[in-house]
Amino acid sequence: MDTKSRTQNMYNLLRELQHASPDIEASAIVSVDGLSIASALPQDVEEDRVSAMSAAMLSLGDRISSELGRGTLNQVYVKGDEGYVILMSIGEEAVLTALANNRAKLGLILLDMRRTAEALEQLI
Repeated sequence: MDTKSRTQNMYNLLRELQHASPDIEASAIVSVDGLSIASALPQDVEEDRVSAMSAAMLSLGDRISSELGRGTLNQVYVKGDEGYVILMSIGEEAVLTALANNRAKLGLILLDMRRTAEALEQLI
């Protein structure tokens, strides 16, 4: 599969995730280096900023999980007044980032994100 069609497939999976979980307002696939691989972000969201912060948060979460004996990091989430930022590992090389509103049912979103992450792992 060429790079262009692989990226399109990743984008399609992000759109499907947002369709399955309407409380997800934006999503992206980011490399552990902080580079955007694919995204479905609103125009007012800076892709580079989301990518860099996602990678930094994943790295810190991974270190905390390891240092405190919690094993391999699976997910990180931050809850603010306006909603959630959820990060989920996609193998060793990437992270799925989702921005969800404050009405989101976190359990359902995590389930949909896990399914999407498993499908993305086949593409990355």
